[in-house]
Amino acid sequence: MTAAALRALHAGPGLLVLPNAWDAASARAVAEAGFPAVATSSGAVARTLGYDDGEAMPVDEAFAAVARIARAVDVAVTADIEGGYGLPPAEVAERLLAAGTVGCNFEDTDHRGPDVLVPAEQQAERVAALRAAAGEGLVINARVDTYARGIDDFDETLRRARLYLDAGADCIYPIGLADEAAIARLVDELGAPVNVYVRPGAPSLARLAEIGVRRASFGSGLFRTAQVAFEEALAGLSD
Repeated sequence: MTAAALRALHAGPGLLVLPNAWDAASARAVAEAGFPAVATSSGAVARTLGYDDGEAMPVDEAFAAVARIARAVDVAVTADIEGGYGLPPAEVAERLLAAGTVGCNFEDTDHRGPDVLVPAEQQAERVAALRAAAGEGLVINARVDTYARGIDDFDETLRRARLYLDAGADCIYPIGLADEAAIARLVDELGAPVNVYVRPGAPSLARLAEIGVRRASFGSGLFRTAQVAFEEALAGLSD
């Protein structure tokens, strides 16, 4: 699937549901279940490689894992590449395209500086540089990490989202925002695709579709579910 086809899925008619995979086997399971695209989870990928989330993976290992997933399936792959692992946006785009992906999550958490978040204007410049380097070959899901970092500020979330859309993002991902009224307001204010993180306390998939959310993903949730099942099986064996 091309980036144009993935981009079109954000326009409906249904909600784009993206179960997050962590390796080739889980990606194949997602595709074989009939989902039109596979999203990766940086947290889940990192843990399978023996690292913590938060850009602790060596950059070459991170992109190699994404490439293995993309090679394993015939559907579109959109990669969670955190904040880009310290690479210039042009190199991020080059590596994503070389890995065979047609989309990415690109977050504004500051993993290498003194602040919780990258300043909004600076992040907008990074989004614009990523768009310029990738052209229309990547669907950019710009993650706004205010709520994920404990900044309960709707106006700042909206300001950042607008800046990133103006810079060329295709979709906005306010990870951690679970309040239905706030999600609905963000959808109405932006008039652009919004991605919601599905977790306990968030609206159901059906309700997200009703309030106009265009994309839903699960982060590391499915990986944790698989881990728990494995641990329970191990406990049964040890018993």
